[in-house]
Amino acid sequence: MSSTKSQWWHTEHDADIGLRAVASSRELLFAAMGQALTAVVTNPATVANEQKVRIACEAPDDAMLLVDWLNALIYEMATRRLVFGSWTVELSGTKLDAVVTGEKLDREKHEPVVEVKGATLTELAVAQDDLGDWHGQCVVDV
Repeated sequence: MSSTKSQWWHTEHDADIGLRAVASSRELLFAAMGQALTAVVTNPATVANEQKVRIACEAPDDAMLLVDWLNALIYEMATRRLVFGSWTVELSGTKLDAVVTGEKLDREKHEPVVEVKGATLTELAVAQDDLGDWHGQCVVDV
């Protein structure tokens, strides 16, 4: 994997949905997991970047930081009725600062499939492999 690449995918998990990603840095991993989260609801490529939202989280380790990050995104999506199309993440130790951009959810344009209720601890993991790539996973309740 090159120094600026990431990829994400969904996995089946009973009635819920698993999110998984691999990236060349922690920042790109967290951004990819944000993209995977949005993709549960709608195609991120259809989202215009009209509104910026700042998100800050802190947790004792990377795995708990991932859950906090995803739950912060879910909270912003629910309370502001937004979907996101861009994620810029900065990490310093166990602190995350991010700017996400998106737009108001439009049922006709975005055709939302489900509503995500929360990120869980099920299958939660964040780790760096021997080649330096970062892997993350988490199950979200839908």
